Amino acid sequence: MLFIGAGQVASFSHAVEHANTETASQGWTILFHPDLIRKATLGKTIHEYSFFNYEINEALHLADKERRFLNTLVDTIEMEIQQNMDRHSQELIIQNLETILKYSNRYYDRQFYTRTNINKDLASQFERFLQSYFASEELSEKGLPTIDQCGQALNMSGPYLSDLLRTETGRSAKDHIYGYLIERAKTKLLNSNDSVSQVAYSLGFDYPQNFSKLFKSKTGMSPSEYRNLN
Repeated sequence: MLFIGAGQVASFSHAVEHANTETASQGWTILFHPDLIRKATLGKTIHEYSFFNYEINEALHLADKERRFLNTLVDTIEMEIQQNMDRHSQELIIQNLETILKYSNRYYDRQFYTRTNINKDLASQFERFLQSYFASEELSEKGLPTIDQCGQALNMSGPYLSDLLRTETGRSAKDHIYGYLIERAKTKLLNSNDSVSQVAYSLGFDYPQNFSKLFKSKTGMSPSEYRNLN
C-alpha cells in the first residue's frame, strides 16, 4: 500500500508483464481534492500521517485480513459516491477515509515492530552517522544535518527513519540529532575557553541566540549558566 501527498507526482500502469503475458493489475486507488476534508477534523490532522512522505520502497505490507478490512472501507466509500448524494454523504466518506488512515498507521507500527532486529541495526547506523557528521567539516559548512540528509545517508526517506526510530527508541530523528548536539555542546562548554558564540558557530549555528535558545529548552539553563554551574 502506497501513499502520495498533494503536489507529488505518480504514474500508474493498468497491466504488468509476466512470462510474456499481460496480467491485469488488481487493487484500488483513492484520490481526493483537499477541499473535501478542509473543514473536517481530518483536514487539521492529515499532516500527522507521515507515511505520505515515505518513498515507494517503504510501502505498507498488508496481511490478508488487513487487506480484506480495508477493502470493506473502500467499498463503503464507493457505495457512498455512486448513490444519490445527500447531506450525510461527505461526512461518511471522510469518516471512512480517516479510518483507513488510522488503521494504516497501526499497520505501519506493526511492520516496524516485526522488524525489530533490522530497526536496531539502523538505529546503531544512525548513531554512527551522527558521530561521523559532527566530527566532519560538514557541520561547520552546512550546519546541523536535516532529517532528509540523515535518511538519505541510511538509504531511506527522512520521515520513515524518524518513525522507525520513534518506534524503536521512543525518540524521533530530530530528538536524536538535538540530543547528540546538546551532549557535544556540554563537552565544549566545560572543556574549552571558547565563548558561547564560538561554541555555537562550531556546532553549525549561524546565530548564537538560536543555539542558546535550543540549549535552554533542552537543559533548563542557558549555556553560560551550565558552564558556571559546573
